[in-house]
Amino acid sequence: MSETTSTAPQAIAPKRSFHYFANPARFVRVADAVYPWCFYAALICLGVGFYTALFVAPADYQQGETVRIMYVHVPAAWMAMFIYANMALASASLLIWRHPLAGAFAKAAAPIGAAFTFLALFTGAFWGKPMWGAWWVWDARLTSVLILFFIYLGHIALVDAFDNPDRGQKAAAVLCLVGAVNLPIIKFSVDWWNTLHQPASITKLGTPSIHSSMLWPLLIMAIGYMLFFACLAIIRTKSELLAAKQRSLSLRALHAGGGD
Repeated sequence: MSETTSTAPQAIAPKRSFHYFANPARFVRVADAVYPWCFYAALICLGVGFYTALFVAPADYQQGETVRIMYVHVPAAWMAMFIYANMALASASLLIWRHPLAGAFAKAAAPIGAAFTFLALFTGAFWGKPMWGAWWVWDARLTSVLILFFIYLGHIALVDAFDNPDRGQKAAAVLCLVGAVNLPIIKFSVDWWNTLHQPASITKLGTPSIHSSMLWPLLIMAIGYMLFFACLAIIRTKSELLAAKQRSLSLRALHAGGGD
């Protein structure tokens, strides 16, 4: 008898692409594994950051102790832009590939981004008062960040403005992508216009003009903020996915019952 060979296709391991991790169930499994590490790392970074900012970093020779507001204000401003950029990417993914996880993340991240933006504006006012002699000036950087805060609020309001959650998420995604034009304006406003706000001293090309004794506490605080955002984003995104699943089950039960 002649031997027969199996023609069954060999199992192929799935590629770990963006679409692979965009699956809501897979995201929840990964998020549950990552969350404890993010939580404790955030606690450590924020604790070390606050301690070094208050007790280790020196006072500025011009601003004195007022400069310590920088360690809260600057990372908050970074996070305001970082979160919005991630929301814009998620919004593009929602509109192009219709990933449900993208819409859930954008909705979950918007209030967090708005909170960081408000913190940047609030601490900036306290920093500006002794430096500029005023709580607020219509500076190009300040005004563009204020516009970013309003866009965050608009996204939050628009995503829940429709009876159909999918329509709300798509409308909010369009707003988010249109509002993304404000990000380069915030970034380069101090270069394009003559403003009171100081130019970039950390992210500029070449050596940062801030001393390492101030730079390291600032970077540690920024990492702590980012890890804190990751924790909140995981919690809120999982909550949004659960709410979407409950809505889906309720509609399925309603249709199965004939609408009674």
